[in-house]
Amino acid sequence: MLRFVLTILLFACALLAQPGGLRAQDAPLSKIEPLTIATEGDAVMFTVEIADTEELRSRGLMFRQRLPEERGMLFDFGDPRPVAMWMKNTYISLDMLFIREDGTIAYIAENTVPKSLDTVGISEPVLAVLELAAGVSRKHGIRAGDTVYHRLFRNAE
Repeated sequence: MLRFVLTILLFACALLAQPGGLRAQDAPLSKIEPLTIATEGDAVMFTVEIADTEELRSRGLMFRQRLPEERGMLFDFGDPRPVAMWMKNTYISLDMLFIREDGTIAYIAENTVPKSLDTVGISEPVLAVLELAAGVSRKHGIRAGDTVYHRLFRNAE
C-alpha cells in the first residue's frame, strides 16, 4: 500500500513539474460549473470557476498564465451593483462580460490589458461578471443583450 501511495505522489510531482502539466497557479480555487451563452445564432457552452467569496473575487484570475477558450470565471456579487474590475497581476488578456440579474449581458469589455491598474466597469447594476479568454466573445458572436444561462440567474435547469 505504501508503495502505491508513493507511486501516486511521484506521478503527481512529475505532472506538476512538466512544462505542459498543471501548475499551482492554473489550478481552480473554487467550484466548477457549466454555463451557456445564447447568442443570436448559437449556444456556446463554457466550464466556469465560481468566485462567490470576497477572497475568490479578489484573486480572480491573477497569476494565471493561460485560460483555455472553453473555460472562464464567473464573479458572483450576491446582489446587483455597479462593478469595476482591474487587471492587476493578471497576466492574460480577457473579455469581461457584465451580466444583469436576469442573465442578459449589459456590457462587454473586450481584450483587456494585462496587469493594468485602470478600472473596467459599468455604472449599471449587475449581478455578475464573466471573464473569458480575450477574443472568445468576438469569435462566438457574443454581444450585449445575449443571455447567459446559469443557476445564478435562476434561468438554468
